[in-house]
Amino acid sequence: MRACGVLLPISAIPSNYGIGCFSKEAYGFIDQLVRGGQKYWQILPLGPTGYGDSPYQSFSTFAGNPYFIDLEVFIREGLLQERECHNCDWGGSESYVDYGKIYESRFRLLRLAFSRYHAENDPEYAKFVERNAFWLDDYCLYMAIKDDQGGKGWTEWPEKLKLRDPETIQKAAEELAEELDFYRFQQYWFSKQWCWLKSYANNCGIEIIGDVPIYLALDSADTWANPELFKFDENHMPTVVAGCPPDAFSATGQLWGNPVYNWDYNKSTGYEWWARRMKHCMELYDVVRIDHFRGFDEYYAIPFGDPTAEFGKWEKGPGMDLFRTLNEKVEGLKVIAEDLGYLTKTVIELVKETGYPGMKVLQFAFDASGDSAYLPHKYDKNCVVYTGTHDNETTLGWLRNLSEYDRKLVEAYINCKDQTDEECVWGLIRTAIASVADLAVIPLQDYLCLGNEARMNAPATLGNNWKWRLTKGELTEDVLGRMLALARLYGRL
Repeated sequence: MRACGVLLPISAIPSNYGIGCFSKEAYGFIDQLVRGGQKYWQILPLGPTGYGDSPYQSFSTFAGNPYFIDLEVFIREGLLQERECHNCDWGGSESYVDYGKIYESRFRLLRLAFSRYHAENDPEYAKFVERNAFWLDDYCLYMAIKDDQGGKGWTEWPEKLKLRDPETIQKAAEELAEELDFYRFQQYWFSKQWCWLKSYANNCGIEIIGDVPIYLALDSADTWANPELFKFDENHMPTVVAGCPPDAFSATGQLWGNPVYNWDYNKSTGYEWWARRMKHCMELYDVVRIDHFRGFDEYYAIPFGDPTAEFGKWEKGPGMDLFRTLNEKVEGLKVIAEDLGYLTKTVIELVKETGYPGMKVLQFAFDASGDSAYLPHKYDKNCVVYTGTHDNETTLGWLRNLSEYDRKLVEAYINCKDQTDEECVWGLIRTAIASVADLAVIPLQDYLCLGNEARMNAPATLGNNWKWRLTKGELTEDVLGRMLALARLYGRL
């Protein structure tokens, strides 16, 4: 069925406290999606973030980001007072997140709310802790120890903690019991509020597309608690890490540094951890976009400690064996395969065999060859088309930075010669929505014709990513009307 949706991270929703969260503005955004004729809301990963603030480098693949907890709920519950929230420093801008200020203010208030919360009077709390014990216990202990160790990653902890000596771990759990409860409290309220918001979206006819990074951060609860899942040595240190080989864009390749999976071990367990991961995702979302899908066919493994990605080599991934198993074990699994970049024949075959829709990005379509696979007249309907993704420039920024030749190709293809840049952006949106692709997802920044000041992420850079926010009133009824008109015109209602 043809449909369309909007890409907007939770962090980018307007709110009173410095960062988007599960607040009344999130519910209001869902109402706007309905008025705009949309059926999907795509978000970025929901995990707790650390240094660099990237949702793709999370402390846990199961836990939720405490920044997204709506403090207004705590005010209504009597766990916080309104003046306590308003007296915090949330940064000086409504358009950008100040993560340093958010960290200080948010955790101070969370600790205050926790001190006033009586878990013994909330029967749902005990049920949540029991139901999620398979990941929650490890995550809370990891975070408590991390705090106790001054924020150090687990690879720098004392050896008995690092290697999870049972007696040492038990002692740490006893000594840090209150901190463990603080982290359980966060995850309970995150889960509770997200369930409320997702239920509201679903009741309004909006489905949530979540985002699942293929790799985990080295500094995460999952890698510390499950070292056997990864290519680690006897000291629980990586032997190889993930990245991309040298290409026309980078002479030394990309060194991501994430641990890579020991697929032989994962297979020997019937991919048990992966099944649990994806079951959890299907509770959080209606559809999941799996990032870097080609890594399941082949992955690039770089010797740990190398300063660049130049001397890695390609290794064989689990391929269709993993997805046959997941389809058997995970009820209702719905996946979008992020199959962007250089694709080998075997990757293309894997995506086709899974039956999952791949991705098409219009910003990749207009190159010097004039023969890109991302040109809409080449699409099969089993795909998802985007103007751009969270890693791209906004479409307005991209247009303004095109070479003269590529700009003329765009103008000829979408028939926007002598039109303004903003009109060309709407022309590209129209091209995506008019395409044969079953689903069209447009970043909200493009509907608003914003420039690169609203870019979400510039890969391989630090300091200015994941910060942009929508301001109150910026998404107008006029824009929603244009969205609705395009959805109706091209059969996506």
